[in-house]
Order: sequence, then structure tokens, then C-alpha cells
Amino acid sequence: MALKGPTYLSKKLEKHRRRVETRYKYYDMKYHNFNKSFTMPPEIQRMFKSTIGWAPKAVDTLADRLVFREFAEDNFNLNEIFQMNNPDTFFDSAVLSALIASCCFVYISEDENGYPRLQVIEASEATGEIDPITGFLSEGYAVLKRDSYNNPLIEAYFEKGLTTIYEKDKEPLYYTNTAPAPLLVPIIHRPDAVRPFGRSRISRSAMYWQNYAKRVLERSDVTAEFYSFPQKYVVGTSQDSEKLDSWRATISSMLEFTKDDEGEKPTLGQFTTQSMAPFMEQLRMAAAGFAGEAGLTLDDLGFVSDNPSSSEAIKAAHETLRVAARKAQRNFGSGFLNVGILAACVRDNFTYERKAFYKTKAKWEPVFEPDAATISALGDGVIKINQSVPGYFGKANLRDLTGMEGEAIDGHIAGLAGFNTQAIPETIEEQPELGDNQQET
Repeated sequence: MALKGPTYLSKKLEKHRRRVETRYKYYDMKYHNFNKSFTMPPEIQRMFKSTIGWAPKAVDTLADRLVFREFAEDNFNLNEIFQMNNPDTFFDSAVLSALIASCCFVYISEDENGYPRLQVIEASEATGEIDPITGFLSEGYAVLKRDSYNNPLIEAYFEKGLTTIYEKDKEPLYYTNTAPAPLLVPIIHRPDAVRPFGRSRISRSAMYWQNYAKRVLERSDVTAEFYSFPQKYVVGTSQDSEKLDSWRATISSMLEFTKDDEGEKPTLGQFTTQSMAPFMEQLRMAAAGFAGEAGLTLDDLGFVSDNPSSSEAIKAAHETLRVAARKAQRNFGSGFLNVGILAACVRDNFTYERKAFYKTKAKWEPVFEPDAATISALGDGVIKINQSVPGYFGKANLRDLTGMEGEAIDGHIAGLAGFNTQAIPETIEEQPELGDNQQET
């Protein structure tokens, strides 16, 4: 397939850059949209700007539950590469950026010793043409540095076996490699055939419900001014009386009205104050719509229920979130594996085929950490299953369920030091028969 070149990719990046920046503004709570109002003048709207943090809540709630552990069956020592590249920051940064913008990119380069170096680049600074089968790029483009006016200063063009660095007013630099694909790897959230670069966690529906809630808060702020100082009126005053100071009438605790020459006195009154309850109902409706879109509950958005939920109730309420997290784990695990494959080619200066890594699997920590009651129930279930199918549960899959790594002391289970666990019979048939003078306990 013919390459399209850096010029085409730079135009493609500028086309999609604004969408990505909009979602980052929603995440940073800096996006302010102007809504036309039939009753509220623009100058009043500018005075009451509200800010809601539902979009970052939708992203962080999922991102904080996606904790990458390691690669299992790591025959090519990929875990070492990630351990040498600050994994605590690398994985969290890649996951968070991909959830916000639907994808991010990992730029693989070499340090001064020839060891692979990994850098996360957000989707607003990189793009490419993707191979839907392998998940690698056929060619890629990234802006590594911009000036104060957002004009590119350092650009990079990636193709198979070659990375070209373009710096403004300087000659291009060429770096060859032995990788079977460009050294720019996409990490994608929920890709499909229509959108190969995935879908953002901050969807259009989520943005609508947040904007709806912002409008409700702004209208409620304006109404609160009238609620604090209800409008009053006076009828029957004399035309020759002194004009009433409206501000003094609002803040004064005592007003005096005298009778006129004919003995008539004015009548005082107050308009009915508008209730704030409809705004609370509208805000709750917006929160329910946003929660349904993001797989959250109203408790997550600040509408706390009276009765605290148990651990199992919280899991049941977040079933949609759990399914979304498992889906994200599969997508991100494939992307991180692609990063490891190309980084291993750079480290070993050898072209590995992707099929050589078919046994390597990404391992994640459990989406929901189990509490003491869950661990106890899980232990009972493991014992019964292992009695029916000996050896079905072991150290590896138990850690996948609980997220806890068993500690070994001199080959024995922690807490049972000195107790020979190998002597425990696995089946009933292996147990010795009781003598005539022995009783079963």
C-alpha cells in the first residue's frame, strides 16, 4: 500500500484536533458554551457561569479501576521494558488519555544506550493510518513540540524501519530500526469497523446532559437572587408623596407610610416567591441521564442515598461500569502488547514476528477489590470446586479473582510455616484408612 506522507497526515491531524481539545476542556472543566435564552439577557448569563465535574468523574471512575499488572507467559521479557519506563506513570497516563480522546499514541525511541524509551502522546498531537488486523500503524505522524502560538516546531514521521524528525529551519534527521511497523503505536478505547481509532468516554450524550445541568444551575442562580430579595409593591400612595427608594425599601427592616390629607393609607404587598424545587428536580433528571450514559450511579454524582450500600450492592449498581472496564482491559491490553513487541525489536535489534508473542497475555488487577466477606465466600467456593475438580484453582487464578499475591516462606504458605503442604491429600482416595481402634473425627 502506498504511503500518504507527512503532509496528508498533518492535515488529518488538524481536522480532528479540535474535537480532541473540546473533550480535554470538558475534562478540565474549562469548556463554557453560550446558550441562547428567551428570558435572560447575555450580560446576565455571563455573570452566572456554572462549572460541573461530571465529565472528569465519568473518566476517572473507569480509569482508576484499570490497573495493569504484568504480562503473563512473558517469553521475551517485555515486563522489563515497561519497568524501565516508569510504569506507574506510563500506564495511568496512557489509559487516561485514551479514555478522554478515544485513543492515544506511544512513541518508541532509543536512549543513549540503545534501550527503548516510551513516551505517551495525546490524540491531539499524533495520528496515522491503522492496520485493522494487527493494530499497528502503516504510517504515523506526531508533533513533538509546539511554539507559543501552537505552530509545530518539531515533527516526526513514522514508517516501517524508519523514523524521520523534522525540526523547524533544520535538516531532517533519519533513524533506522528493525521493527516490523512504525514506532508509533495507538492505544485505542472501544474500536470498531466504523471507528478504528475508538470512541471517547466523554460522548456527545454525556456532553449534552452536562450542558443541560449547567443551564439549570445558571437559571437557578438568577432565580436565587429574586428568592433572597422577594419583590414587594405598594398601592394607593399619593401622587404628591416622595418617591420611594427601591434599594432602601429592600434592605430596610422598618418602613413608615403616613396617611394623606383625605385619611387614605397605602396598601403593602409582596409577590409570590418562586420555588427552587423545580430546579433541583431538573438537576436530578440531568444527573440520571448522565449516569445512565456513563454507567455510574446517582451516588457517584453527588446525590447521596440515605442508606449506605454494601460491597455487593455497589458491584450490582456498577454492573455497566464493570462490563465497560473489562472491555477496556481487552482493548488496552492489545495495545500495550503491540508496544512491547516493537520495543523488544528495538532492544534486541531484531525483527520479531507478531505471531511469536501469541502466548503473552496482559494481566490486570480486579475491577472491584473484594472485601473480607467476599474473600471468605470465595474461599468456601474454591474449596468446594477443588474438591470436585482437583487443582482447578491455583495461585495464579486466585490472584486474578482477589488481586492479592500469596506470600511464600521457604516453599510453604504464609501463616503455615513448617507445615508441609505437599502432604495434604488432593482427593479422598489418597487419605489413609482408619484402623479398628481409631475413630473418625
